[in-house]
Amino acid sequence: MKNTPSTEERIWAVIAHLSAIAMGMGLLLPVIGWSEQRRKSNYASFQCLQALGYQSLGYTIWILVALVVVVFTSITAVVGIANVENIQSEMMGIMIAHTTLMFGLIGIYFALPIIGAVACAFGKDFRYPLMGGRLARYLGYDFSQTGDEQSWLDEDHEDHWVTSMGHFSVIIMLWGILIPVTAWILQGKRSFFLRFQTIQTLFFQASVTLLFFGGMFLYVAGAFVLLGAIGLSGDTGLSTPTGMIGIVAFLVLMLIIVVIILIVPLFHIMGQWAGYRVLKGDNYRYPVIGKLVEKRLLQSSSGSQTPMEHN
Repeated sequence: MKNTPSTEERIWAVIAHLSAIAMGMGLLLPVIGWSEQRRKSNYASFQCLQALGYQSLGYTIWILVALVVVVFTSITAVVGIANVENIQSEMMGIMIAHTTLMFGLIGIYFALPIIGAVACAFGKDFRYPLMGGRLARYLGYDFSQTGDEQSWLDEDHEDHWVTSMGHFSVIIMLWGILIPVTAWILQGKRSFFLRFQTIQTLFFQASVTLLFFGGMFLYVAGAFVLLGAIGLSGDTGLSTPTGMIGIVAFLVLMLIIVVIILIVPLFHIMGQWAGYRVLKGDNYRYPVIGKLVEKRLLQSSSGSQTPMEHN
């Protein structure tokens, strides 16, 4: 006999899938749903963890595909303009094609979780393409199990999945912090491993976010410095000493911004690597941040369980 999910289970599953529509902000709901339903409902827990993975990994893939589309259409535009007489018409065609493709990608991204929400509303065992079946095997989830036959999801793999999604979500600027924060608050006391991974991820993502917004602030500050120099010198040619100081200050700030622009993607890559390592079963530690967090946690804990012992 197949397991028939209750109304509460279906509601949590529907909410978890539909949260993808919030584009980043929705990451909070699958973690809450998983924390609330774990050891109550394998069905709801699995659907929440699946929705969490779709938003973390799917958003990352969507961004990468969007970047490829931008690069491809830009190259096409340059080549096309160089070989046509009616540049205006060619540019309009390329812009329409680019916009259509981008909205198409967004539509596909939204379509799958909506389909999942509808399926779960009817109590179906929805699986995302490519990811769903693999995640079910990883967690030891079997929809056909019911009653006394049911065994809970693999706790160790649950924790690794949630924490790895926290690492992957570093590319989701600002909102990606919701995963480690929520998991730490709701489940940190239960698992030293989960507490360590979520806290170090939180500090890592906060650092990347501050670096990003710091670069934006410097960009605005550089513009104001240049405009201020023009105003003080009263010479649009900036040939006065005040104008030259403004130019130098502006160029220095722009150089710092360029460095930040180059560094932030490297941090994103590091976060993706950390997520992969954790998903493979490793207890990954970020350079400097990981060691500091681990040392502090070990000092404050009873020492009955360490991150290494969790593995």
